[in-house]
Amino acid sequence: MMNYLENVPPYLFFTGKGGVGKTSHACASALALAESGKKVLIVSTDPASNVGQVFDTEIGEYITAINHVENLFGMEIDPQAAAQNYRERIVGPIRGKLPDLIVKNIEEQLSGACTTEVAAFDEFTSLLTDESLQSDFDHIVFDTAPTGHTIRLLQLPGAWNEFLEHGQGDASCLGPLAGLEKQRVKYANAIAVLSDESKTRLILVARAQSATIKEAAKTHIELSDLGLKGQHLVLNGLFPVAESSGDELALAIIEREQKIIEDLPRSLAKLPLTQVPLLSSNVVGLDSLRVLLEAQPIVTRSVNSTAINVDKYDSLSVMIDELAKQKHGLIMLMGKGGVGKTTMAAAIASKLAEQGLDVHLTTSDPAAHLQFTLNSEDTKFTVSKIDPAAETTRYREAILKEKGASLDEDGRKLLEEDLRSPCTEEIAVFQAFSEVIKQADKKFVIMDTAPTGHTLLLLDATGAYHKEMTRQNQNVATPLVMLQNSDVTKVIITTLAEPTPVQEAYALQQDLQRANINPWGWIINNSLVQSDINAPLLKERAASQQPLIDKVINEYSSRTAVVALQKKEPVGVLALNALSDS
Repeated sequence: MMNYLENVPPYLFFTGKGGVGKTSHACASALALAESGKKVLIVSTDPASNVGQVFDTEIGEYITAINHVENLFGMEIDPQAAAQNYRERIVGPIRGKLPDLIVKNIEEQLSGACTTEVAAFDEFTSLLTDESLQSDFDHIVFDTAPTGHTIRLLQLPGAWNEFLEHGQGDASCLGPLAGLEKQRVKYANAIAVLSDESKTRLILVARAQSATIKEAAKTHIELSDLGLKGQHLVLNGLFPVAESSGDELALAIIEREQKIIEDLPRSLAKLPLTQVPLLSSNVVGLDSLRVLLEAQPIVTRSVNSTAINVDKYDSLSVMIDELAKQKHGLIMLMGKGGVGKTTMAAAIASKLAEQGLDVHLTTSDPAAHLQFTLNSEDTKFTVSKIDPAAETTRYREAILKEKGASLDEDGRKLLEEDLRSPCTEEIAVFQAFSEVIKQADKKFVIMDTAPTGHTLLLLDATGAYHKEMTRQNQNVATPLVMLQNSDVTKVIITTLAEPTPVQEAYALQQDLQRANINPWGWIINNSLVQSDINAPLLKERAASQQPLIDKVINEYSSRTAVVALQKKEPVGVLALNALSDS
């Protein structure tokens, strides 16, 4: 039994990057508590939720009994539907009362990711503060907890309705906060529950991968700073030593994972830790949930004997050769954290430079470590990093100087509060990014972690916010046009051959398409389908990856590179060049 299920408080929250196993652990925990005699409700706020699939029960927005499990109920909050309802609650009462331009501006501000986060939080806040639910259920388990971003937004104290009505908020992307004043007491109570260790336990789920561990450490510190102290760490999907079968790739994975565990960041090393072995396939069904809880590997040995046709999968080199024909341009690597964007960006840069092309590699990811990936070796291309903290400070100072000069003391305080939003960083980084990509008319500019679809939509707004930004810097409008020009810009989505990362990558593609940016291609990283493997566990994983890879190739992208999982981390120019051919 998982140690995080000892002396369980009423609320359990599972958080972590996409594809690390949050849903599996949330469902397994809910099942264990229900089978111990407790009445349990499991709630998902994940737009790609598969809680219903795991339990073989159709679950929607209403509390539903889970099939074949006494005392267990489920509920799925649809973040997009919640966001739509939330927008209407805010905008509906002001239509006809405020000028159309302001109403339209607010609607534009409410179109992004911040709104979806806050709307989802608004939905399950009701669950945290509903006294009837507290009396009906012993435990409520949440799959996907609120992010530090969401909580910081909800802790901002300003009176946003007044701010917007007087036209002082037109440089804000904090539309989600408009109208929150009426619910401040409910939100404050919910945050108090999250911060109370006797009521709430937060489980950070991660994989033993460098990028994922860095992200988990960041999340831990961020949530701790906000008062959420009752945290546990789960390292999921560790390769079992007994299952290596002498396979070289399996042994390399084991060595790499054990090294990461030994070198856990000090902040994470202090947390209660549960190590969970890798399973052979996705966790679906009650039996597999029970096995997961026992923390024992299961290998069914029912490996698909059909040979995988690796010839139909293009290597990264094929994609790079096609890019090289353009001679210059902007190449943007997008995707969720932990899927290998930095490595793929460095590999593309190195291979293009090897062909004699002029290349500049840059990143705006605060967690990216280009020098580590390049192993501090001399390269044939230039490297830079956009520092989000420095750019945000610069941006805030510029806005305060520009807009604050004409405001009274109260107005300036509200503007300063506005600029403390996490969304401000997105805009600041985009401005710095705007300067870097001007080089793309003469050389290749390769961008690791580009602006999100949320940022692009904000910058494409036709209301007062966009007009104000354009007045401050006429170049702000230009990058978006450039990103929409497929002759100049190639957006490449990076993902893993696992269900959640693929679903989230497809959602990102849809978000970009809303901003009239059509991804040029996809990279599927850490594939097993090309590998000569002997370990039964790896063979089963390869068989489960194949249909996901085929789905991307046949339904999501007309151009896909499949990159094999490496025995050693691809660090240094030679390893990066070899990676593109794997």
